[in-house]
Amino acid sequence: MLFDTDILIWVQKGNKKAAHVVEMNQQRRISILTFMELMQCPQSKDMQKITKSFLADFNFQILPFTENIGHRAAIYIEQYALSTGMRAGDAIIAATAVENNISLTTGNKKHFKGIAGLELRIFNP
Repeated sequence: MLFDTDILIWVQKGNKKAAHVVEMNQQRRISILTFMELMQCPQSKDMQKITKSFLADFNFQILPFTENIGHRAAIYIEQYALSTGMRAGDAIIAATAVENNISLTTGNKKHFKGIAGLELRIFNP
């Protein structure tokens, strides 16, 4: 399962339901974009270390940005940006899920709904 950034932010804020979703999945993955988003939020190096420790402790695999993901994300922007408000980051995350043939768990249904080939699992905090 690929986790969208919002799920991990909910965990960091102490949301037990989000933590349970993460704990219940053995294969935890995030896109490199999610990793970068998580690393830009902390206000100190210590907080960055805590974030990295969390990802390591829960064995998150960070999936790289590939040429195929970039190509698919560009197509998604053309197809969905005007109708759903999809931004580049969401397109990259969706493309990462589809290219790796895994489902995406997110609380942001609006930006991901209707994407062909994307198995979406909606999280409600």
